[in-house]
Amino acid sequence: MNKKVLIIDDEEDLGLLMKRFFFTRKIDVFVAHTIAEGMKLLEEENPDFIFLDNHLPDGLGWGKTEYILDKYPQTQLNLISALDVPKTTTSSFRILEKPLLLEELTKMFG
Repeated sequence: MNKKVLIIDDEEDLGLLMKRFFFTRKIDVFVAHTIAEGMKLLEEENPDFIFLDNHLPDGLGWGKTEYILDKYPQTQLNLISALDVPKTTTSSFRILEKPLLLEELTKMFG
């Protein structure tokens, strides 16, 4: 069974580029452009990895961090943003600054 990645980001180009990256590694990718779409896909697909942008059309994505970590503890949460990025990472989640670098993703997924 393939691993699953959920990308919640309103930048369509980023979603397409990441989808291509993960496709070559045989990882299933689901993309949402709003928090509401992302939370629905999260419940439906139960992904192994989430890439969650902060500034989305329907609110701040990072506001869902506690919910995701509590309800989906087996999921690796990756918070991404281009603005106001704190330099904190724990075993439960990573914080990545945009633009995401291919080298960063390659380190994570080979």
